[in-house]
Amino acid sequence: MAEHDQQERTERATPKRAQEARRDGQVARSQELSACVVLVAASTAITLLGGHLGTAVLDALRHGLAIAPAEALDETRMVPALSSALLEVGLACLPVFVIVVLAALLAPLAIGGWNFTTKALQPQFGRLNPLKGMQRIFSVRGLVELCKAFAKFGLVATLAVWSLWRSAPQLLGLGAQPTEVAIAAAFGLVGTTLIVLAAALVLIAGVDVPYQLWRHARELRMTRDQVKREYRESDGSPEVKGRIRQIQQTLAQGRMLQDVPTADVVVTNPTHYAVALRYDDSRMRAPVVVAKGADLIAARIRELAAEHAVPIVEAPPLARALHRSVEIGSEIPAALYAAVAQVLTYVFQLRAARDAGTALPPPPRMN
Repeated sequence: MAEHDQQERTERATPKRAQEARRDGQVARSQELSACVVLVAASTAITLLGGHLGTAVLDALRHGLAIAPAEALDETRMVPALSSALLEVGLACLPVFVIVVLAALLAPLAIGGWNFTTKALQPQFGRLNPLKGMQRIFSVRGLVELCKAFAKFGLVATLAVWSLWRSAPQLLGLGAQPTEVAIAAAFGLVGTTLIVLAAALVLIAGVDVPYQLWRHARELRMTRDQVKREYRESDGSPEVKGRIRQIQQTLAQGRMLQDVPTADVVVTNPTHYAVALRYDDSRMRAPVVVAKGADLIAARIRELAAEHAVPIVEAPPLARALHRSVEIGSEIPAALYAAVAQVLTYVFQLRAARDAGTALPPPPRMN
């Protein structure tokens, strides 16, 4: 079953899945890259500061061995002398320690970045299971790690032997040199050897980093069902989104119908479409559609218009054009100015006739 599930994990991890894995402490890491960066920093620091380190060690040896006969018999003198020598050597080596520590802290930035999480510190008693431990040892990943360890050992050992063999004359000649020169030369040889070993680790890291990135991406793969389920959880199910759209449409229709009593005229089809228009020449450049609808909504618009004495004009072509081309709250297009002007002229004449008590004008004939 586990092999079947693994075969189904063919989809790349979503951003949410990657974020959750990072929060759980599951990030790409390459120990070979960290070791390479630390060794390069240490070898560079020793090579550059070898002379200073040699002088500091020589001074510490001189001060430690230059003991007066009276002080040599003083038991209380030994501990302060040793502490002073260690402090002197420690201060001399402090720049190297600082460079190495900074390299160890900055190395994770190259792959995975810094990641602070407490979940990785929580006890996981499943790791104490011997059976699972044996499965990890004899798994494909365990075999890869074993082969990588043998390859790393062989490469590093070969380069180390080669470097020492090449430096054998210098090593043998250190005894014939003055102490200060010999110590500085010894630090230089150590730095050179470390640089050679660092070059070996660079080759190993160049192979390990892509492998770790590939393995991390593979571990985060998801099945198609997981991707679909996550998409539904983040964006909502189609049923919920449909219900939300229905509620939004209902609220929009409610607000739209509230504006029907404020309209100047309702243009109808006469039964299928209804469009309510309002025009204020002091504030508007052109008439505005305040409500529109078809079938049941059109019937409700006509009912509200009748209840609030809003004139209803039957103009099928104009009603269809307004319903099709103008959104609620928008001005009518210039192509419909003439037709709407005829309707509004009739409405204004109708109001004037009612106020004066004269005969009502005939409705306009809309082609």
